[in-house]
Amino acid sequence: MPALKKIALTVTSAALLSAFVAGPASAAGKDTSDNRPKPPAGMSRVGGELLGRTGTQVKLGAGAPVLPKELTGRSWIVADAESGQVLASHNAHWRLPPASTLKMLFADTVMPSLQPKTRTYTVQDEDLAGLGEGSSLVGVKEHLSYTVHDLWLGVFLRSGNDAVHVLSSMYGGVPKTVAAMQAHAEELQALDTHVVSPDGYDAPDQVSSAYDLT
Repeated sequence: MPALKKIALTVTSAALLSAFVAGPASAAGKDTSDNRPKPPAGMSRVGGELLGRTGTQVKLGAGAPVLPKELTGRSWIVADAESGQVLASHNAHWRLPPASTLKMLFADTVMPSLQPKTRTYTVQDEDLAGLGEGSSLVGVKEHLSYTVHDLWLGVFLRSGNDAVHVLSSMYGGVPKTVAAMQAHAEELQALDTHVVSPDGYDAPDQVSSAYDLT
């Protein structure tokens, strides 16, 4: 669908690798409760100085509609999916738990090494150890064989943490996978990201940002 190439890509708790040439900031968000999590006063300026500021940063072009008034996302970026130009952002470098959005980094790191897609693997008991309680699962079972292709379907269609762990085992184990993901994040200048688990399941110090994920 060619239209998707031009559409502005909106990501909540996600991000971008391109200069942000926006203008004055305008504050958005109506919840002033003291209990609401607040972004740090100073954030990374990678990608442009305005991306390091708190609140909404936008410079509307001629004829562009104003932003909706009741946006509630803690962190987001709107970017042109073809050019990468950031059109608007809100707390773009706020480091937050990424949850399953981290699977994008997992796939970008691991997929090139697990070829061909017809390669099969028999799941071992230890491959499914350490899954977080309440994890999203696709139903991978021990002692059954799966193709690489089918395991990736489990990741992309059902966000299956079990499929992620099996693919991690095929890659060389969870520690090796986490280390490779962290190195790849740094290679991409996704410097807000700290990887603890390959599936994105909440873990202490596991964070990313809207900027990094875009």
